[in-house]
Amino acid sequence: MKTRKLGNSQLEVSAIGLGCMGLSHGYGPAMDRQAAITLIRAAVDRGVTLFDTAEVYGPNLNEEVVGEALAPVRERVVIATKFGFTFGDDGKQQILNSRPDHIRWAVEGSLKRLRTDVIDLLYQHRVDPEVPIEDVAGTVKELIAEGKVKHFGLSEAGAQTIRRAHAVQPVTALQSEYSLWWRQPEQDILPTLEELGIGFVPFSPLGRGFLTGAIGAGTTFGSDDYRSQVPRFSPEALQANQALVDLLGQIAKEKGVTPAQIALAWLLAQKPWIVPIPGTTKLHRLEENLGAAAVVLTDDEKRKLAKLLEEVKVVGDRYSPAHQARVGR
Repeated sequence: MKTRKLGNSQLEVSAIGLGCMGLSHGYGPAMDRQAAITLIRAAVDRGVTLFDTAEVYGPNLNEEVVGEALAPVRERVVIATKFGFTFGDDGKQQILNSRPDHIRWAVEGSLKRLRTDVIDLLYQHRVDPEVPIEDVAGTVKELIAEGKVKHFGLSEAGAQTIRRAHAVQPVTALQSEYSLWWRQPEQDILPTLEELGIGFVPFSPLGRGFLTGAIGAGTTFGSDDYRSQVPRFSPEALQANQALVDLLGQIAKEKGVTPAQIALAWLLAQKPWIVPIPGTTKLHRLEENLGAAAVVLTDDEKRKLAKLLEEVKVVGDRYSPAHQARVGR
C-alpha cells in the first residue's frame, strides 16, 4: 500500500483509509462485533493505516469496536475520531456541542473506548455556531500540549472557519464529502487547503455506494438506513443519476477495473495530499477499494472523465434540509 502525507504535516498514512462508520451506524443494523473486528484487522493486514471513527457512530459502539480491533497493532496505525455532539434523552438525537468543557469530556471518553492514551487525529465533527472556532482550536491545542491528541482536524467546515481555526492551532486535515458526484469542494475548499498546507480526507468517496454501480433506480432503503432520507437517493434522482454510473462503467470496462476503483483513482489523482476513506462491511469490497491505489489514470483518461462529468448533471441534494444546515459553516 502506498502512503501519503496529509498536507504539510508529518502525519503519513496509507493512500486509502477505512471509514468505519458503516460498521455500526447509518446503513442499517450494526455488524456482528467480531465480524467487524475481523474486517478491521484484515484492512491492517492489507496495509491500511488510517482508521476513521467518531463517538456519534453508535453512539460510542463504533469507537469500542475500533479500539478493540486495533489494540494489538496500535503502534502501526493512525486512529481518527471526532467530537461535537451531545445526545438527546433517547440517546440518538444529535445536539451540537463544542464547548471547551464538553470537548475535554468527549476526549476522555474516546480515549477509554479506543483503548489508547493518545488520539492521532481529532476532528470537530460539525462546526458549532454557538462556540467561536478559536475556542475550539484553543482547546484542542491544549489537549495536544497535554499529550492526549496529536493532530487537529475539522469536518465539513467552510473556508473562512478553516482559516480562523488554523491561525490558532494548525489544522492537519479537513474531512468532508468529495467524489465524482459531489465536487463542490473544488470551488473554494481545495484551494484553501492547498494554500494552507492542509490534507483532505474525503468521506463517501463512492457516493454512499452509488458509484459502485450496485444501486439502481429500483433500490429501496430501510428506515434505519440514512440514505432513505437523502434526496439524492429518491427513485427519481437515482434514475436520473444512472447516466453517471453508466459512463463510469464504460471507462472502467475499457481499463479492466471496476467503477469503484475508477472513482477512487480519480480522487487520488486530484492532489497528492488527498486520502479517501471508503467504508464497507465486506472483505471483497475492501480488497476492491484498496486495489484502487494501484490504478493510475492516464492524462487521456483524466480528460475523458472531465469531459463526461461536464455532460452529466447530477440530480438531488446530498443532504436533507436539517443536515444541510450543519455543513459549510
